[in-house]
Amino acid sequence: MSPADRSEAPIYARLVEEHGDVLAETRRVAEQTLREADRAIDFSGVRPPVAFR
Repeated sequence: MSPADRSEAPIYARLVEEHGDVLAETRRVAEQTLREADRAIDFSGVRPPVAFR
């Protein structure tokens, strides 16, 4: 949500002030989780058996 949108949504702005920007934090954690999953599930070194090449 852009700053202009926040000024048009005073309830949202008040909630962000009181509790932090939960949506932004959720987005950040989701992106971090995706990066960690990409590193944990790295199939780049896996090669098909010789018969399938």
